[in-house]
Amino acid sequence: MTKAEMGRFNISPDEDSSSYSSNSNEFPYPYPTKQAALKSHYADVDPENQNFLLESNAGKKKYETEYHPGTTSFGMSVFNLSNAIVGSGILGLSYAMANTGIALFVILLAFVSIFSLYSVHLLLKTANEGGSLLYEQLGQKAFGMAGKLAASGSITMQNIGAMSSYLFIVKYELPLVIQALMSIEENKGEWYLNGDYLVLLVSLLLILPLSLLRNLGYLGYTSGFSLLCMVFFLIVVICKKFQISCPFETEMVNETVNNTFMHLAESQTSALEVNVTEEDTCKPHYFIFNSQTVYAVPILTFSFVCHPAILPIYEELKGRSRRRMMNVSKISFFAMFLMYLLAALFGYLTFYGNVEPELLHTYSAVMGADILLLIVRLAVLMAVTLTVPVVIFPIRSSIIQLLCAAKDFSWWRHTLITVSILSFTNVLVIFVPTIRDIFGFIGASAAAMLIFILPSAFYIKLVKKEPMKSVQKIGAVFFLLSGIFVMTGSMTLIILDWIHNASLDGH
Repeated sequence: MTKAEMGRFNISPDEDSSSYSSNSNEFPYPYPTKQAALKSHYADVDPENQNFLLESNAGKKKYETEYHPGTTSFGMSVFNLSNAIVGSGILGLSYAMANTGIALFVILLAFVSIFSLYSVHLLLKTANEGGSLLYEQLGQKAFGMAGKLAASGSITMQNIGAMSSYLFIVKYELPLVIQALMSIEENKGEWYLNGDYLVLLVSLLLILPLSLLRNLGYLGYTSGFSLLCMVFFLIVVICKKFQISCPFETEMVNETVNNTFMHLAESQTSALEVNVTEEDTCKPHYFIFNSQTVYAVPILTFSFVCHPAILPIYEELKGRSRRRMMNVSKISFFAMFLMYLLAALFGYLTFYGNVEPELLHTYSAVMGADILLLIVRLAVLMAVTLTVPVVIFPIRSSIIQLLCAAKDFSWWRHTLITVSILSFTNVLVIFVPTIRDIFGFIGASAAAMLIFILPSAFYIKLVKKEPMKSVQKIGAVFFLLSGIFVMTGSMTLIILDWIHNASLDGH
């Protein structure tokens, strides 16, 4: 595209100019006519994209802002979106398969990935029609402040859930790493092998100083490092399947299982059929229904949430069009589908019914000190520790925008909000029994909102050119209703399971 073609385009009055540059001296060239613009690089873009890039009604008063084409290649956009999808949720997928069976898990995984991809389709169409590349702003355009709060609150909850899962990994894995490095055969209750103390220590000494920086900048590379760690983790999971023979010493597994999981295994033996007899210990099951099956869908939805990153990646995509971004999404989702399936399958076929909510922690019960697993743990610990400050940044920015957007920067406010976010997350990690509960609750609430409810609701409200009786709108309505059903059903079953377990514990 030439500089003349990169002149200003008209954007709707409620467009937030922060998504674009507003330096009027950067391109001092005459405005292109609409006919000239349509003959430009975007001549073959579908009408929805043209409505976003160009304004067809020149008679209205518009805010004028520069339109910048994206600079990120197709391949790098696929890499960035894959980074946004993959995360700590991969560690809980084998547990989900152990409580659904192989066939049911594959069906659920396929449905969640397809639904997530469909919600990306709705989100992109809504962004083009609504003229905004900010998730929160689409909410405000659709439903006013309530929509903005819903989008901002869901993104904040999802990020807090991600932070909690990262710190849970620190709580689970760091004691094992220290124990292996110090050649300690048995944990006798030393404070430096207590996960709660270690989480507080890591948060205070490493995460808090990095989180207090105004511009994280160089920490952005951790997303790529995290993806490499997860690929390394997948390779190790596949290799260990052929090194760990079954049956193994299940008593060793039970010793390392957290108290909630132990109590569940003891009190609901009839439900956990994979643990009933010794013959079933090494036998795969294809359909399983028990009290823990309700966590499967929330874990899967938690693992596929990437929607807050869709619009920023779309904005930076070179040769931007909705069709091109959908191709990026299809490749990324298919790659993550295969990665998740392999990780869940080989993890399950290694430990069967003895899989813990966090897969990596299960290996220490059977293999003890293993150099390859130690390397994986160190890599994952480094990745999640350096990722937590990156996750805190958008949460803090969202809170500041909601509470005090018009005020100047203050170190006191900046520090107070950062400490509050980190303290709240530490409380969750210390007092919530297992990472399974984080996956389940956030997956059933915030993830369901971001994948099912908000994209379909924004689409129904903002895409005016399609009548309510059209196939597209009817599909969006059914998608919205299915999201409400998934969220309410999953939350109800999870809360009932919590109440049931609490009554068994006598609390």
